[in-house]
Amino acid sequence: MDDAVRAALTHGEVIDITTTGRKSGEPRRIEIVYHVIDGRIFISGMPRAAARRAWIANLEADPRLTFHLKGTVVADLPAHARIVDDPAERRAVLSRVAQAWNRTDLDAMVAHSPLIEVTIDETAAAV
Repeated sequence: MDDAVRAALTHGEVIDITTTGRKSGEPRRIEIVYHVIDGRIFISGMPRAAARRAWIANLEADPRLTFHLKGTVVADLPAHARIVDDPAERRAVLSRVAQAWNRTDLDAMVAHSPLIEVTIDETAAAV
C-alpha cells in the first residue's frame, strides 16, 4: 500500500463499498461514509428501525468487501468487515460518530444504526 493511500485512510470521507449479494452472488456497490476512530476504520449509517439494510446482510453472509477510495486518492482496496454487535462497543463508537454528525439521538443510533469495523487487507492492497 502506498503512502498516499495510507494517508487517505487516516481520516473519514465519502467512499463506495462493494459487497457480494447474499442471494444473487453479484457485486453490490453503494456510496457511504467512513470514520476513523482511534486509528480504526468504521462504517455506520443513520438509525432506521426498519428491516436490516441489504449491505449489512450481505456482509453477514460474506464479510469480504472492496473499499473504494474516490476522493483525492483513488484506490480499490480489498477488505473485511466485522459487524459490531456488542452494545458497549456500539455505544463507544457511535458516540464519536454522533459527535461528528452533530446528532443528539445516541440511544436511537445504538439501537438502530448499522455499524461495521473495516480491516484493509494490506497484503492484497499492495499487489
